[in-house]
Amino acid sequence: MSQHEQWRLFRGDRVARQVDLPEAPPWRRFGDDCGDRPRPRPYLIGRAEADVVSAALHLRRPLLVTGHPGTGKSSLAHAIAHELTLGPVLQWAINSRSALKDALYGYDAIGRLRETHLRQERGADEPGIGTFVRLGPLGTALVPRDRPRVLLVDELDKGDVDLPNDLLTVFEEGEFEIPELSRLPEDQAEVPVLTHGGDSEWVTVTRGRVRCREFPVVVITSNGERDFPPAFMRRCVRLALPDPGEERLRDIVSAHLGEGALAGVDDLLHAFLNRRAPGELATDQLLNAVFLRKGGVDLDAEGLLDAVLHRLGGAL
Repeated sequence: MSQHEQWRLFRGDRVARQVDLPEAPPWRRFGDDCGDRPRPRPYLIGRAEADVVSAALHLRRPLLVTGHPGTGKSSLAHAIAHELTLGPVLQWAINSRSALKDALYGYDAIGRLRETHLRQERGADEPGIGTFVRLGPLGTALVPRDRPRVLLVDELDKGDVDLPNDLLTVFEEGEFEIPELSRLPEDQAEVPVLTHGGDSEWVTVTRGRVRCREFPVVVITSNGERDFPPAFMRRCVRLALPDPGEERLRDIVSAHLGEGALAGVDDLLHAFLNRRAPGELATDQLLNAVFLRKGGVDLDAEGLLDAVLHRLGGAL
């Protein structure tokens, strides 16, 4: 069987067979060499853009990152966390239903009531309220620490129109209140609660108030689907990531797949550049094409290159 035939894992012939799946692309491996966390992806950024990130770090201001899909907006948060050794990124993916309170904390009142009844039936003590309170990604980012955490607020422009204004007070004050805990009597002033994420830990909340010691590194991404209020923009440092040119694309391919990956892919690079219009192709689509080519996939097959380098917008 030729190499061009070997890449066809699925043949559509209704014949069951045992197939050894090939190694996944580096950016699609999970828990690889890092316990339960994926290895950080290479991230290339220009000096001017890196300086804007440093300015936001000095000012302790949120970094508002804009750019076309695939320019590395979300990946920047992970690059900052990795380079500054600030731990795993706390992620808050925004959608039309996202609310500030959910990002700060959650309180399972029904679960507490159910557990209280069960314990009363057994004659046991009532459960502590902290067991039913869990901080969200933003709330966890505001827990007082000597070194800040990185918070990624992804695609803020997809949220409710009032969400940016809702964030202003929290960003300015660096604190928030959990009313369910602040109303407790004095002998319950300190309550342990769980933080957000796979590396969650118990932290003590005093009198229902969480106040950061070091303002978190906040990276907010936007695809430019709508404008934000001036009051919100005034409190952010703006970073516009450009579409990478040919040389930067070569560097990106080399960083992700090794220098040898550049051999014999000039046609793919030129096809990508010729097809790319603002916002219509993403860099990882080029990486996908190069990875398939290096794996023996015949990208000249009818419709296959179009399937990989497809437009991101417009009707399908």
